[in-house]
Amino acid sequence: MNMDNIKESVFKFLKLDNLIANLSGYVETKAELIKIEIREDVSRILSRAIVIITMIFFVLLFLLFFSIGLAHYFNTFFEASFAGYWIVSAIYLVAFLVFLVFRKTIHKNFGKYFSEIIKRKEK
Repeated sequence: MNMDNIKESVFKFLKLDNLIANLSGYVETKAELIKIEIREDVSRILSRAIVIITMIFFVLLFLLFFSIGLAHYFNTFFEASFAGYWIVSAIYLVAFLVFLVFRKTIHKNFGKYFSEIIKRKEK
């Protein structure tokens, strides 16, 4: 008898061949389940990303046209052809400077917010 025959006979005697077959089937099933879960997670993330990108696009369009309209309104109000654009630009500059000064606090608060969302989804 060679070594493979002895090994097979010991496995059959101890009924390990069924155990090994069941264990390998379990591992394969678990791997397939993980693949399916990953596909679902990726598709959910992609669909959310598409929705968020579309919303950002429309908000930017709104902001662009609102800014142009506001600038024209200020031009009419001040009877100048450039004052409205300077005023709207100054508003954006102030908003930028506020974010620049408070960027660490804003970053920390967003980090806490998103970590709480992730914790809620894990439960």
